[in-house]
Amino acid sequence: MQTSSHRTPATTIDEYLALQTEPVRAALEKLRQTIKSVVPDAEEAISYQIPAFKYNGMLVGFAAFEKHCSFFVMNPIFTELFKEDLKAFKTSKGTIQFTLDKPIPTTLIKKIVKARVKENLEKKSLPKKAKS
Repeated sequence: MQTSSHRTPATTIDEYLALQTEPVRAALEKLRQTIKSVVPDAEEAISYQIPAFKYNGMLVGFAAFEKHCSFFVMNPIFTELFKEDLKAFKTSKGTIQFTLDKPIPTTLIKKIVKARVKENLEKKSLPKKAKS
């Protein structure tokens, strides 16, 4: 898997995707559309030079690397919570790695995004003192 070596950081998800090779772009666009299907009101952004979605706080992100892509769930509890579903994937704190020939199943992405939305909404509804 190769990504573009373009040096100017993208400022939008469209720009980020345009910098990728076609198979990577297609895989990440599918991931993007899956996220948007769950949270159509999520705001698209670039955060730490990767595509991200915000919905009552940071929600999820994704990125292309030389030999894999990553889906960032922004909270390590979710790689643990879904560890049985993620057995076939390399994970680390808040990150799920996948390859073009072995993408994360759409149904699993939707479950994870829904869980993240729920977490963000619950955090938002907490009184200020309880958050710290």
